[in-house]
Amino acid sequence: MKKLLKLAVSALAVISMFVQPLKASSVELIGAGATFPYPLYSKMFDVYNKEHGIKINYSAIGSGGGIRQLMAKTVDFGGTDAFLTDKEIREMPGSVVHIPTCIGAVVFAFNVPGVPELNLTPDVIAGIFLGKIKKWSAPEIRKINQNVKMPDINIVVIHRSDGSGTTFIFSDYVSKISNEWKNSVGTGTSLKWPCGLGAKGNPGVAGLIKQIPGSIGYVELIYALSNKIPFACVQNKSGIFIKPSLLNTSIAANVELPDDMRVSITNTNEKNGYPICGFTWIIVYKEQNYDNRSFEKAKELVNLLWWITHQGQRYTEALHYASLPKEAVVKAERIIQSITYNGKPIIK
Repeated sequence: MKKLLKLAVSALAVISMFVQPLKASSVELIGAGATFPYPLYSKMFDVYNKEHGIKINYSAIGSGGGIRQLMAKTVDFGGTDAFLTDKEIREMPGSVVHIPTCIGAVVFAFNVPGVPELNLTPDVIAGIFLGKIKKWSAPEIRKINQNVKMPDINIVVIHRSDGSGTTFIFSDYVSKISNEWKNSVGTGTSLKWPCGLGAKGNPGVAGLIKQIPGSIGYVELIYALSNKIPFACVQNKSGIFIKPSLLNTSIAANVELPDDMRVSITNTNEKNGYPICGFTWIIVYKEQNYDNRSFEKAKELVNLLWWITHQGQRYTEALHYASLPKEAVVKAERIIQSITYNGKPIIK
């Protein structure tokens, strides 16, 4: 027995020489920004940490916060659902690139007693969020919801109070379908709201909608689904009422994509596309040798970006995001390959 035990111990010692545990890197990557893709990023970053030993700390503080923190160089990457304008890019302390990570749908979640389903047209959407349609029993709403008895209660608009890429996608859409909105409110991550109550982040908006009867607000699809809040069908440019889904979100992205991937896909021309969709991006500095950053940290960041746009895409659909189209992946590859350290590409 003792001889067998010695042999077993010796065998284990030999095996241990060849099987080494995954060593955690000393590098920790820090990001902040959009709440829109936060459920997906949480999953991706957890898996990546387990597979590669790299810890990623991401704070979902809204797209505006992510852009500000990248500008201040307090994070390695920012998350945003609103691509930077030419003016905003010029204001950054260094050249910034946009890496698309997925596509999501912004939906109108509502809490209207006795109303399980709701149709909305562009005119009604603009009227509600401009504060001109004030009751759920308004004739404009009843006309497009004839199979539902609309209650005679006030509409309570819920919107974001923080700088938000979700707001950018929403307002970009409404600016395209309403000249009054475009001229009086406009497009942006932060708006001067004509009416309503503000809440922080997609979770905050979803929380207020659940609490307040008669309310309606805009959130990323996963937040409506996870909170079990009904959301509206929206009439698209082709006149079809579209229920947001992975399929019609993907269809909306069937557009020509620019090389820098700064693109709006709202109010799609696609017949079966959902009209309020958008890419979300991770933004980083193109030149990674700044503020005494190590090459190791820069390389780990680039490796993460490559993984997100390739292997990480398998986690999108389970969390109700649309994965990147093939053309977007090709353009993302070129953008990632353009990231440098001391002027030299980090990966080829």
